Amino acid sequence: MIKKTLLISIVFQFITFFVIAQKSYNKELKKLDKYYTKIINDWEIPSMTVGIVKDGKLIFSKGYGTKEIGKQDTPDEHTLYAIASNSKAFTSAIIAMLVQEGKLNWGDKVVDHLPYFAINDPYLSQLVTIEDMLSHRVGLGTFSGDIMWYQSNFTSKELIKRIQYIPLAFELRDGFGYSNLMYITAGQLIKEVTGKSWGENVQQRILDPLGMDRTIYSLTKLEEMGNFATPHKLIKNKKNVPMEWTNWEEIAATGGLISSVKDLSKWMIFNIDNGVIQSDTLLTAASRNQLWKLHNNYTSDLTQASVNTHFSGYALGWGVKDYYGNMMVSHTGGYDGMITAITLIPDQKLGVVVLTNGLKSPIGAATNYTIDTFLKLKELDYSKIYLEKSNERYDNDTRIEDIIAHHKKGTKPSKKLNEYEGIYYSELNGNITVRINDGKLKIEFEHQRNLNATLSLWHYDTFELLWNFESPWYTLGTVSFEMDNNRNITALKFDVPNNDFHFSEIKAKKIIN
Repeated sequence: MIKKTLLISIVFQFITFFVIAQKSYNKELKKLDKYYTKIINDWEIPSMTVGIVKDGKLIFSKGYGTKEIGKQDTPDEHTLYAIASNSKAFTSAIIAMLVQEGKLNWGDKVVDHLPYFAINDPYLSQLVTIEDMLSHRVGLGTFSGDIMWYQSNFTSKELIKRIQYIPLAFELRDGFGYSNLMYITAGQLIKEVTGKSWGENVQQRILDPLGMDRTIYSLTKLEEMGNFATPHKLIKNKKNVPMEWTNWEEIAATGGLISSVKDLSKWMIFNIDNGVIQSDTLLTAASRNQLWKLHNNYTSDLTQASVNTHFSGYALGWGVKDYYGNMMVSHTGGYDGMITAITLIPDQKLGVVVLTNGLKSPIGAATNYTIDTFLKLKELDYSKIYLEKSNERYDNDTRIEDIIAHHKKGTKPSKKLNEYEGIYYSELNGNITVRINDGKLKIEFEHQRNLNATLSLWHYDTFELLWNFESPWYTLGTVSFEMDNNRNITALKFDVPNNDFHFSEIKAKKIIN
């Protein structure tokens, strides 16, 4: 009877604290709720779900819009979204736990654990450390090499073995190049050290202890979970069109988690509490300091004090900077048809998560307005400011228009269609076959069927890529057949304007007629 009374007392105290916490921020939350409604209308995004944690509690969670255009199904705090690169912080946290267990050291050379790892410099390959890998200072350019893992059937090990063929953008530890491939490598390292997959590690080490029971890393569990948003591609910066989910399980260490506001609130609180869940310390103070330490600096414009930011850079799986005297820890994620953001102000025990299912996304507007509200800063209409900048960037991007402007109509190819046939080899992408099928020239990627296309004459020896599968990241693209001085076809050259996947890196040379 005493135990039952004690339990009731504890539950009552918890509920009372939660209600008081909500009431104490009632004015701010009403203001924010109104602004979120304005944001989703301004940006015309299908849906946005927002969660706010403060002082160890989820004090606000609400969904806006619809899970899928054309349907009346509003998301809630349990609705699943792909969080993409927000998964990186989970990867670095697992590495930290392995360091705590003595199975790894932050300064370990990657080749000591993965002997087949190499970058495009034999000497520097031997020097790359785990810290280098997780802080994007290895030497690869931003998004460099992503064209080989996107929509591919390569295993992580196969991808890692091909990294050596990517030209370096800068010397080791001499710059910042956001690299998904390095986090894929980290996932494989975790597998080699523990004997378990990245997914098994994240499940056992983080998801289960934190009670994140609606967070998954495999699409096979999506239907079983239910209550998930639909990804949307964007047509001409305005029209949102539903699309299928994409399987990122093999490269989950860089961006494969699917989660909800409710579950991510637990993750935010765990991090704000410095790696402690209830009385269980999953991350030591040394690990917390290492994960949030500034490892790779960005250049800050110290002549501009409008946001009072004096330093910023990348830690390990997180971006860090100062913001009006507070430390800000954050990351964003971009998945096929979804954009998300997680932002923490640890000093204020404040966290904000914004999940959206469209590619023209107001994650920055929602996040910044929320944080400014709690920090009682001057009010700015971030939705208006960021939307104008987003539209301006779109209007100023003339790459596709430039291709169309240089289109020479009425030209003919210099060769018969069958002379373009052959097998072309890319060190990044493998074999690429060009063959006539049903009277049309077609291109097929050995490892990436979603890049397959029918080739339609654009002009001369350049052909338009009529994709078999539409992508949310790119639309118009061309491929040219390059020739030597004797007019023999030697290689393929791709031109597919987009901000995420560098088709110019494919560099496919003809190996078989």
